Amino acid sequence: MIFPGKSASHPEAPVPSWRPLRFLDLYRFFIAALLVILIHLGHLPAPLGSTSHELFYHASLGYLAFSLLAMYPLWLRRPSFLIQLSSHMLADIVFIVLLMHASGGAASGVGMLLVVSIANGSMLAAGRISGLYAALATLAILAEQLYSDWAGLSGQVNYPLAGMLGFTLFATALLAHVLARRARESEALARQRGVDLANMAQLTEYVIQQMETGVMVVGPDGRVRLINSAAWRLLGKPTLPPNAPLRDYGEGLAEQLAQWRSFQGEQRQRLELPRSPYPLLLQYILIGDGKGALLFIDDAAATTQQAQQLKLASLGRLTASIAHEIRNPLGAISHAGALLAESPGLDSHDKRLTEIIAEQSQRINSIVENVLQLGRRDQTQASMLSLAEWMLRFLMEFSHVHPEAETLIRLDTVPTDLQAWFDPNHLHQIMSNLCENGLRHGVANEGRYMVRLHCGYLDDGRGYSDVLDNGPGVATEDHDNIFEPFFTNQRKGTGLGLYLARELAECNQAQLRYEPDEKGSSRFRLIFSTQAMDES
Repeated sequence: MIFPGKSASHPEAPVPSWRPLRFLDLYRFFIAALLVILIHLGHLPAPLGSTSHELFYHASLGYLAFSLLAMYPLWLRRPSFLIQLSSHMLADIVFIVLLMHASGGAASGVGMLLVVSIANGSMLAAGRISGLYAALATLAILAEQLYSDWAGLSGQVNYPLAGMLGFTLFATALLAHVLARRARESEALARQRGVDLANMAQLTEYVIQQMETGVMVVGPDGRVRLINSAAWRLLGKPTLPPNAPLRDYGEGLAEQLAQWRSFQGEQRQRLELPRSPYPLLLQYILIGDGKGALLFIDDAAATTQQAQQLKLASLGRLTASIAHEIRNPLGAISHAGALLAESPGLDSHDKRLTEIIAEQSQRINSIVENVLQLGRRDQTQASMLSLAEWMLRFLMEFSHVHPEAETLIRLDTVPTDLQAWFDPNHLHQIMSNLCENGLRHGVANEGRYMVRLHCGYLDDGRGYSDVLDNGPGVATEDHDNIFEPFFTNQRKGTGLGLYLARELAECNQAQLRYEPDEKGSSRFRLIFSTQAMDES
């Protein structure tokens, strides 16, 4: 991952710019080649070569040869950039001063070619070295003037013009240095901004991929530009190439988007796709001038369950406080009923009334105990359980309370390697509730078990435990209601047993489902969480 920070290249540090250096060498090659061609054609304009035609010719050939030979090290990028740049600048100074001397000195105007070389060298170099190039060029021009004066070439000696040319070279070097420095600072800032943008893009992509809400970005052409792992899972894990059309993920998605664009319908819509195992809750947001769309996907069932959990949490706190207040008067009623039942003067009708008091008091006490248990559902102390051993121990303890279970409940062979990360007290209460339901609704046939316990593995590697009974099963219209609190078809039932069992399962990151078997009998399946086992 890229981390923001100061750029590795300081604005004052020379940055190897090989391409501009190659262009500068090509410029040098074309200038030298043009001079050589003009000499051979005999069309060399005045005052070029006016003082020494032979020196001008050999200097042009040397300049051309150097430009050709310099191309090879440039492509190899050896030796270093600074060495090659300095050698090119020295060559420009030497050959241009020779051409200037052969053409009549500073007044010939040939020395202005040094302005181009100094400007380019100062922009490619950095710091004081650019001033060094200007100083060497100025010294070379003054040396040429001194030599001309010493050689008696008074016609081409012009110290003021040479001084002005030197001043121009220094001004050019300074201006090029300032402009190059600002350009390097802008480049460093742009590079830093690029790093920041890359970091932001990676961070945004990471956050989107880790979101529990599914996110899809649809372009103006109707193709999916981005899809996170949650959306891919909610849509049934489709195997599609990148930038696939939205319609390939589900006809309903494209139709809902088109409908939403046309009529600006409800912000959140429910949808079920054949490929997806979840009912979906969709939300569209238009982006990019309304041409693209941002699609949020949630599990409708999970969202509904979360809302219900919030309501039930508030209800649980309220009912728990009420339950505490009920227990004291309930105990007094039970105790008074028991004392009344011991009275010797009661007839059969009055004794029946005391029995009703005892039964209903016991029922209310059961409801209170279940409500209080809901208040303690978050106190989970999970541990790794070997189900083969735990199931045998559970049946033994369950048979002490329900002696008939020894002949009515059968335990199938449990895989010895089957383990579950679960609170043993919670698991005991879940299995007790399910087994009691099985004994209550099962059909007693001589020689046959009413309840069967079966454990094994699902295809995805998760372990499960089934509680099956041979009863008529749950009516189809009640499948969605059996886990609701206080829902019961039994006159003496509280309607909290299955609800409490599912709540305790979710406390341990497990799932409790009702799955009728092929014969229509009841099957309650407790699926253990491999994630909780891995985290342990």
